[in-house]
Amino acid sequence: MAHLFRDLSLGHSKRESASSMSFSKPTITVTKTLAAADLPSPLGDLSDSAQLTDSDLRLTAYEIFVAACRTSSGKPLTFVPSSSLNHSNSDSPSQHSNSPNSPALQRSLTSAAASKVKKAFGLKSPGSGSKKSPGGSGSSPGSGQGKSKKALTVGELMRIQMKVSEAMDSRVRRALLRIAAGQCIQQVGRRIESVVVPLELLQQLKLVDFTDSQEYDAWQKRTLKILEAGLLLHPRLPLDRVQSAAQRLRQIIHGALDRPFETGRNNESLQVLRSAVMTLASRSIDGSLTESCHWADGFPLNLRLYEMLLNACFDVNDETSILEEVDELMEHIKKTWGILGINQVLHNVCFTWVLFHRYVATGQVEMDLIYAADSQLEEVAKDAKTTKDSEYSKVLSSTLTSIMGWAEKRLLAYHETFDSGNIETMQGIVSLGVAAAKIIVEDISNEYRRRRKSEVNVARDRIDTYIRSSLRTAFAQRMEMADSSRRASKNQPNPLPVLAILAKDVGELALKEKRMFSPILKRWHPFAAGVAVATLHVCYANEIKQFISGIAELTPDAVQVLRAADKLEKDLVQIAVEDSVDSDDGGKAIIREMPPFEAEAAIANLVKAWIKTRVDRLKEWVDRNLQQEVWSPQENEGYAPSAVEVLRIFDETLEAYFRLPIPMHPALLPDLMAGLDRCLQYYITKAKSGCGSRSSYVPTMPALTRCTIGSKFQGFGKKKEKSPNPPKRNSQVATLNGDHSYGIQQLCVRINTLQRIRSELEVLEKRVITHLRNSESAKVEDFSNGLEKQFELSPAACVEGIQQLCESVAYKIVFYDLSHVLWDGLYVGEASSSRIEPFLRELERHLLIISDAVHERVRTRIITDIMRASFDGFLLVLLAGGPSRAFSKQDSQIIEDDYKSLKDLFWANGDGLPSELIDKFSTTVRGVLPLFRTDTEGLIERFRRGTLETYGSSARSKFPLPPTSGQWNPTEPNTLLRVLCYRNDDAASKFLKKTYNLPKKL
Repeated sequence: MAHLFRDLSLGHSKRESASSMSFSKPTITVTKTLAAADLPSPLGDLSDSAQLTDSDLRLTAYEIFVAACRTSSGKPLTFVPSSSLNHSNSDSPSQHSNSPNSPALQRSLTSAAASKVKKAFGLKSPGSGSKKSPGGSGSSPGSGQGKSKKALTVGELMRIQMKVSEAMDSRVRRALLRIAAGQCIQQVGRRIESVVVPLELLQQLKLVDFTDSQEYDAWQKRTLKILEAGLLLHPRLPLDRVQSAAQRLRQIIHGALDRPFETGRNNESLQVLRSAVMTLASRSIDGSLTESCHWADGFPLNLRLYEMLLNACFDVNDETSILEEVDELMEHIKKTWGILGINQVLHNVCFTWVLFHRYVATGQVEMDLIYAADSQLEEVAKDAKTTKDSEYSKVLSSTLTSIMGWAEKRLLAYHETFDSGNIETMQGIVSLGVAAAKIIVEDISNEYRRRRKSEVNVARDRIDTYIRSSLRTAFAQRMEMADSSRRASKNQPNPLPVLAILAKDVGELALKEKRMFSPILKRWHPFAAGVAVATLHVCYANEIKQFISGIAELTPDAVQVLRAADKLEKDLVQIAVEDSVDSDDGGKAIIREMPPFEAEAAIANLVKAWIKTRVDRLKEWVDRNLQQEVWSPQENEGYAPSAVEVLRIFDETLEAYFRLPIPMHPALLPDLMAGLDRCLQYYITKAKSGCGSRSSYVPTMPALTRCTIGSKFQGFGKKKEKSPNPPKRNSQVATLNGDHSYGIQQLCVRINTLQRIRSELEVLEKRVITHLRNSESAKVEDFSNGLEKQFELSPAACVEGIQQLCESVAYKIVFYDLSHVLWDGLYVGEASSSRIEPFLRELERHLLIISDAVHERVRTRIITDIMRASFDGFLLVLLAGGPSRAFSKQDSQIIEDDYKSLKDLFWANGDGLPSELIDKFSTTVRGVLPLFRTDTEGLIERFRRGTLETYGSSARSKFPLPPTSGQWNPTEPNTLLRVLCYRNDDAASKFLKKTYNLPKKL
């Protein structure tokens, strides 16, 4: 790490960049364990091959450290026990290092200034907690409780940090002094790289240097295992050319591991061992012997030994803190590089791993460590771009893969890993994982080199992967929880459907993502929240589409699920839009990832199906009940029970519709009302069908005749033939007469029924408005868009039906029920002897029945129609009454008096119909009656003028026979001709005989 010894300010720390997130640091308790079961070392494992424990490696690393430091100053190596040193507070590190009598290992470490390394990374000082540094005011592990407080030398500090006993430390130093005394180091210029330290220690240390034989035997076996690991199992160079030396060394070591190995300067066994060791350790790439010995610089032994040295920088009493004296220690650790084959780039990788591993192994509680590792990765990234050494690339790849694997194991399901209690750790882990991924992809991966760098955004791609993976995992968990919740509540009333629970959970998940995780992830992915909700949207869309495809009918559960889905969709889209507002496409790409749930459309389709089912059932009910309806006037105040039931079902249907828990009552209400409207129109049509009309009862208009008395309706020009049958009414009359349900009172019940429906429609429409106002989804504009007018067909059908039925009743009474006194009695024979009184008496009786039977709001209407029918019948008798009737000019007064009596019946001395209404409908009668008092010559003259006006000059030679229209008018030729036909005098007979060859006598 190039900047390790440069004085960097805290402002350059990654730790500071995270402070802007404003996360409060929780109170933590450090777990003092270095176990990290899920984090195997990428630097290599030696336990299987060399059977070396961490304790073995740590002691060997310490031996190398002491050897490298004692020979690097160029001064004689004099062993000075720590108890003889003067540890006054005035002994500064600079004073010790400048003194010619003070070796580097014995410098005092009472530095007051903050470490450069700690400044660079913002690392925590051990004194900041309750635990003390070995270099601080606490007692050292190796000292008794009664010892006075004192400053430590570098050597003492390193011994304590690496957990080496004072006895072992003394042996190593004595051995190094003996080596120096034997001129071993001076022979090669005092370079420790030329010394195989374990070999020299085996020669210098004897059984007498140890407490007992067991300790000596364990030390000797450990030393031999180190030689085996460095020269045979993990050599720097391949053993191809030195197989004999390797085989000899392997035999010696294995033999020594089985039985004690005798050592000594001139010992033959040791000389054989030395020969084999030096042959292997002194090799070079080209096969020549070199001055440097390669016994501890093979991978991965060197990395593991160096890892032990770097771990010593952490306070043994506070495993999350780097010592204040780390600069001093690091300066000395660097001196081992020559022996271990370490350089700056390997150091940067190893130190990154050590920082990271320490963070993981101590419970992931000290964020300073992960930010330090992240900062160190910046140096590694620079090295990776320029260093192409194969061994380095292997170490780098293995280390980064391990770091990234650990980080991604948490980030690919970060909803499981992080919560409000540890969210502040997420940014550091994300930063570390992304940094490792970038180096792997950009500097190690060949695939990246083959593609243009502009095509790959490693950080964004990784974050995108983390988001999608984590949200899919979280969704699956929420779904399982929702299902469990559903099963747990299945015995409770109205348990929530699974997808409704899931929609609520997913909504909460999206909000949690937006508030807690997206602000962190936005540093690497600007649209993190959008990607998250799009992922959730897709997950839920798959479930809801399957649900929708399986819905057969509208149920409370279905509506609840679909409404929950609709709300969730709106919430997710809103988050996506807000998150993507600054994107180049305005968030269109994210929205395209979110296939619509179509929950609202599904609800609408289900409601429409519900409406159709209700309407179809109602129509079936109408058919069934109308077939059974007898239209009896004794029930329900004069209207049909079926109508009451229909209106009740309508009301229940509306109530049921507005009870549906749907969000679109106003939108779908027209569909329901149109269906009900059609049903009601159908009922109205059925209620009036078959009841006849005006044309059903009015006799067929007879042809213009002038026949002898006794032959009725004989055709024109047939003088002697007689009609065998009386005038026939329409065939429908006979049919109606045979059905008791078409009697006058039954028809009145039908009229009342339609009137009741008509009035109830207004009530229903007001009720609909009330329902709408209480609807959660109604808006003001709904009431201004014509929703208050829901029935379009039924009101008009009621009006038309009432009109038809009233007219039918009127003409039935006049032309059917009273035909015996009107058609068969009035003015038959002599006019004076067959006046209108019998007809008026019967008509009055029927009017009383009608007045009592029909609703007061239609009473005037039906009586008016009876009056009109009476006027029509009166004129029909006068103008088309057949050969049994003939009138003289003198009969006109009788006719006018009878007409006045007919009008008076309906006026009823002012208690009946208004005179204006009577005058309105008697216009035709009043126009025709004066013709009966007009003399015959005047009638003939009128007829001639009217015919000429109608037919023009062609009528001068011969008058055409005017057709019968039934539309009586005093100026119309057919009306005038009919008055002449029924005029009983010679002038009329001569004119008709001459003009149309009609008989002279009646």
